[in-house]
Amino acid sequence: MVDHNPLQCKKLFLFDLDGTLYLGNRLFPGVRELLSAIRARGGQSRFLTNTSSRSVAAYVKKLTRLGVATEAADFLTSVDALIHYLREHGGEDRRYYVCGTESMKSQLRAAGFTVAERREDANALLMGFDTELTFQKLEDACILLNRGADYLATNPDWVCPMPAGEVLPDCGSICALLTAASGVKPTYIGKPNRNMVDVISAQTGVPNEQICCVGDRLYTDIAVAVNAGAQSVLVLSGETDEAMLEASDVQPKYVLRDVAELAQILRDGTV
Repeated sequence: MVDHNPLQCKKLFLFDLDGTLYLGNRLFPGVRELLSAIRARGGQSRFLTNTSSRSVAAYVKKLTRLGVATEAADFLTSVDALIHYLREHGGEDRRYYVCGTESMKSQLRAAGFTVAERREDANALLMGFDTELTFQKLEDACILLNRGADYLATNPDWVCPMPAGEVLPDCGSICALLTAASGVKPTYIGKPNRNMVDVISAQTGVPNEQICCVGDRLYTDIAVAVNAGAQSVLVLSGETDEAMLEASDVQPKYVLRDVAELAQILRDGTV
């Protein structure tokens, strides 16, 4: 039996996407019921993702296609968090070589930052989940790091989950490759950096202690809650299994089977 009272009192729920609400193009059971239960209790929900390869508009389109009505203000991606970070740290004066998708580059340009297409024109390196990665990009990144360029990355995720249990190398894996080649480690901006929770707290006016982070990854989704002083719920519908949970130094407050179980708790207080 889960002690559900603290969960029912939370005012804002921050949801991971892949492995938490859906996998590929399959929406998990209970998602619509969960979001309705949060609204019925007077709460809010937002979607917090480390993925940098897609724009917010693409996520709105995807969730709409899956039958979940959302709008742009409901999302915060790691690129959004990166833009917030760069603005707060005087990043407008740098010229960025971006190992990321054209979508990521477009978002940075739209926010007023200079994206350099050649390493000769850059003095900083930004890494994202780059589904358009080439060896030339890796070569350019290594050279820039060896020249002392500033180095930021959107997220430390090792893999990107795919249907049928398949995985793809995510940003963290590529950063590990570059660290092995250059000896330089990036500053990660996305989860588990508490910056992502702090930004949404500032936007909504909900303090961190009244926020609950829900996700399937211990080292990002749960760690960001721990780092930000928020509540945490791990769902076992994605990456983490019982063995990984037992071996982890990062521990969630609650462990649930999936979001359908959380919907039941918020709706009627039973498991």
